Amino acid sequence: MTDAARRRASLFARRSWGETSRISAILRKETVGGALLLVGALLALAWSNSPWSDGYHTLRDLRFGPASLHLDLSVATWAADGLLAIFFFVAGLELKREFVAGDLRDPRRAAVPVAAAAGGVLVPAVLYALIAGGGGAKGWAIPTATDIAFALAVLAVAGRFLPSALRTFLLTLAVVDDLLAIVIIAVFYTAHLSVLPLLGALVPLAIFTVLVQRRVRSWWLLLPLAVVTWALVHASGVHATVAGVLLAFTVPVIRSQAAGGPDAGPGLAEHFEHRFRPISAGIAVPVFAFVSAGVTVGGAAGLATALTDRVALGIVVGLVVGKPVGIMAATWLVSRFTRADLDEGLNWLDVLGLALLGGIGFTVSLLIGELAFGLGSERDGHAKVAVLTGSLLAAMVATIILRARGRLYRRVYEAETADRDRDGVPDIYQPESDRPSG
Repeated sequence: MTDAARRRASLFARRSWGETSRISAILRKETVGGALLLVGALLALAWSNSPWSDGYHTLRDLRFGPASLHLDLSVATWAADGLLAIFFFVAGLELKREFVAGDLRDPRRAAVPVAAAAGGVLVPAVLYALIAGGGGAKGWAIPTATDIAFALAVLAVAGRFLPSALRTFLLTLAVVDDLLAIVIIAVFYTAHLSVLPLLGALVPLAIFTVLVQRRVRSWWLLLPLAVVTWALVHASGVHATVAGVLLAFTVPVIRSQAAGGPDAGPGLAEHFEHRFRPISAGIAVPVFAFVSAGVTVGGAAGLATALTDRVALGIVVGLVVGKPVGIMAATWLVSRFTRADLDEGLNWLDVLGLALLGGIGFTVSLLIGELAFGLGSERDGHAKVAVLTGSLLAAMVATIILRARGRLYRRVYEAETADRDRDGVPDIYQPESDRPSG
């Protein structure tokens, strides 16, 4: 096989410099988002376990909104149904950009993270079902979701010298994982379905589609349509975050012919992503974490009681064991049956580190736990403790592996620094901060 053919068949081949730069910029933003998410969760845990915990629960249960439109919702529901719709809108934009204009528009490249995401959903769900039993069956999807902000934040801190192809892989896997999660929420966690509001949501969605396809950016036109679409989806019984994904999928990724041809530059999706990502990472997700992560642990005894619940055990095992096993197994199967090899210089330990990062399930896992067991229930509390514990364990083990691999890549980079070519093409081991900006 020639070098060019081997690079095309590689599971984690070097990406284009433009794509690498874009992914690196997203990673830097997600680092901040992950930090804010952590701060929100820690504040919630501290408040809910303090002598003033009643104030936290009062705030979470406070209701507001127009009752005539059936939107008299609690703060917790507004955070889960409303703010997370923004999060999934941004995730939907990123997913569409990856498959329409990114390197993953090549089906052979897309197959690997898609298969890995599917394996990372199937295996933890099976392990959870085996451990939790029939009594906790409703929570089977809790350990299947990867938190983009947390996972990318850990990778940015622990894997500075790792090849950028692995970072692209994690981002795509996490986004596809979120898409699978929203499908699961829509299909399996819809308690009731009202057809008329769901059909009614198609009207503002269609108008929104026509406007964005004509490259209309006026917020006073688009925002009301998006809000009406969200409200009707919420009224239908389908989880309202689905509206965020549907709206994102209507946004064009590339410029129109009138704007200079499809290769003239980025389209409306990048514009919206640039505008809404700070809102998602800086407001929507941290506020949801603050509202949802507040569980009264009750000291060491309460923690032990929560973690001995079969539901909690199933979640922890699903995140720490099921996620990496599913991702690794799916990646190996693609390698085995498509004759694709790891890129030169990479090791399966790198893949294992990323697979463990896939076990950081926070935002969507907490949401599914609330949908499965009911916000504030004892089982929901145990599920939250398990999600936090499993995510922390997965992050710690992944950090150990990735930092060890990062030290190895750093030594390789330093050894090659003296004789690196001066043609402006970056080495795959060179950290982003040292690479040329052009």
